[in-house]
Amino acid sequence: MRISVEEVFETVQMTMDQNFDIRTVTLGINLKDCMSRNANEFNKAVEERIVKMGTRLNKYADSIEAKYGVPITNRRISITPASLLLEPLPKTISTVVRFAKTLDRAAKKANIDFIGGFGAMIQKGMTSSDENMLRALPTALAQTNRVCSFLNLGTTLAGINMTAVERVGHLLKDLASRSPNGIGCAKIVVFANAPEDNPFMAGAHHGVGEPDYSLNVGISGPGVVRAVVSKNPDCDLTELSEVIKRTVFKITRAGELIGREMAKLMDVDFGIIDISLASTTAIGDSVAEIIEAMGVTQMGRPGSTAALALLIDAVKKGGAMASGNVGGLSGTFIPVSEDMGMIKAVEDGSLNIEKLEALTSVCSVGLDMFAVPGDTPAHVLSAIIADELAIGMANNKTTGVRVIPAPGKKVGDIVHFGGLLGSATIMAIHQDASPAFINRKGRIPAPIKALRN
Repeated sequence: MRISVEEVFETVQMTMDQNFDIRTVTLGINLKDCMSRNANEFNKAVEERIVKMGTRLNKYADSIEAKYGVPITNRRISITPASLLLEPLPKTISTVVRFAKTLDRAAKKANIDFIGGFGAMIQKGMTSSDENMLRALPTALAQTNRVCSFLNLGTTLAGINMTAVERVGHLLKDLASRSPNGIGCAKIVVFANAPEDNPFMAGAHHGVGEPDYSLNVGISGPGVVRAVVSKNPDCDLTELSEVIKRTVFKITRAGELIGREMAKLMDVDFGIIDISLASTTAIGDSVAEIIEAMGVTQMGRPGSTAALALLIDAVKKGGAMASGNVGGLSGTFIPVSEDMGMIKAVEDGSLNIEKLEALTSVCSVGLDMFAVPGDTPAHVLSAIIADELAIGMANNKTTGVRVIPAPGKKVGDIVHFGGLLGSATIMAIHQDASPAFINRKGRIPAPIKALRN
């Protein structure tokens, strides 16, 4: 893959003026060969491998960052789903918590920002190890800082595990009560159709179909896209789509160059480049502001869904033109707390939970980083999750939920999470949703489109 001098200069300008960065390099690590019936041997082997590979990841990320001048904001590791790794060990909460602390300690030693994969694939049913994982998650996440968790509760082929969905509502309430402002809930995401090569937290994990090691890159660039949209205020939407496609093409090329070189230096497989536009709280680095630059008066008002659909399609087409290794989530994140435009839309009343759900029907990844009153019942949280997973299941796309029931907070209050997680205005939510429906449990069958063989 040849990169022209002009492309290099364009990338430098995007970096200096428009907040372009490599949002994350995430090293996927297979830990299945560390499995053991001896907990001491297992935890020792896991810690040694993560420290070794995490240290190398940081070393080469620093080297590439200095060489190209493009910031690599986060260095992360994803592992084989933890519930699978814990199968041979005693099914106790202490077993799970000890493993979480091992991961946390190893990530700290290697100076890794987050380590993901502490979760389970339970879209159709649960093993005893999965059950134990769910019981232990509130304690494990409350007692660690860098460990992130995922739960895949539905797929287009399997349907939705509503027994697990019902339990997760209670899990989130428990976890929120154990952490300041409920921030522990920011470290767990519930998925339908979770991809195995996702580099973004909290949902990253190293799938069982992956090689021993795989370097996945998550780019960013909402500021870059917003800038080019703002420079084209009079073109029609067809032309605007082309402008966005060309911009994402350039972003993707830069990301793949860096990812491939890092993988070569580390002597691991290059996995995928995730072309998701990931917002931050930095001024101008907002997906909502892209939508508004298109001509929608404020995110959440009529026209927002159509504009977001155009944006997502252009992002995917531009990325697919630039690379044959596009994967992961690859779309647009619309996290409420991490995007200044989204925060303002909630504060001004333009964006509510119902419109947010409608927006997720055309975007990746779903209902992300939004806060609700701390006294929201568990069955309401489960119902929100069920609705969002149903969108993913029925439309054969990845959807997810990161909802934070902030203890002691009421509608209109503002809760501050700090750093990349930003701040969120507590959103209004119906406090009496569907208790009888959620308490039926069982499984929502897969749609007929699952029978494609």
